[in-house]
Amino acid sequence: MLEVLDKNQDYDLFIQRIKRQTNIDLHAYKEDQMKRRLTSLKSRKGFRTFDDFYKAMMQDEMLYEEFLNHMTINVTEFFRNPSRWNILEKKIIPELLKDKKRIKCWSAACSTGEEPYSLAMLLSSFLDWKDIRILATDINQKVIDQAKSGVFNTGTLKNLSPQYREKFFADQGRQHVISEEVRKSVHFKQQNLLSDPFEQGFDLIICRNVLIYFTDEAKDYLFHKFSRALNKGGYLFVGGSEQIFQPQRYQLKEAGTFFYKKM
Repeated sequence: MLEVLDKNQDYDLFIQRIKRQTNIDLHAYKEDQMKRRLTSLKSRKGFRTFDDFYKAMMQDEMLYEEFLNHMTINVTEFFRNPSRWNILEKKIIPELLKDKKRIKCWSAACSTGEEPYSLAMLLSSFLDWKDIRILATDINQKVIDQAKSGVFNTGTLKNLSPQYREKFFADQGRQHVISEEVRKSVHFKQQNLLSDPFEQGFDLIICRNVLIYFTDEAKDYLFHKFSRALNKGGYLFVGGSEQIFQPQRYQLKEAGTFFYKKM
């Protein structure tokens, strides 16, 4: 029993240190899931305790980056779940542009950039490039740097139409470089969703497949923050396992599967 308690104390102290060092609150993530992931990484790297693991991370930048990558899930692709992007193209964006010449958009937890670049390509059917500017944020600077490079592997392009692929990508063997006009329309910056303030006045916020890793309390807090960041009539687009069961609690109403409109 004492050994179990010691292991729990070891992990709890690790969480406290990470919060002080990085402002990342691991208590906001589902504990069993996060603890399994980090215990696996710690053991694979040859550390017996989280205390040893933390001390090593503070001396080894590559190990620290690996910890950040392991903590966050960076699996994505262009136009992931195409039917939902079709709703965005056919219904949401035309409605938002009825009374506006441009819309303010944010891709939260954008990972390696496929999501905001997908949105930029889609918006180019409605707007001139000079009127397209998308904020894209992620907690992990390494994936932001990768996104900024605009270089992608073939697997991430599987949902692209032939027209988009021909128009917006240059093939370089097994890699594909996105066009300059698409890249320039997206502004990337590092952001911790839980602790950093949000910009305001968005017409569209996309935050997909990240909230599933947070506790119910953290999700509640974030839905309130997202709602406050939206203009009245703006939309929040969430992932497949992130439906909001009481949207009115956040001044939102369901506007189609995985879309919520600010009331």
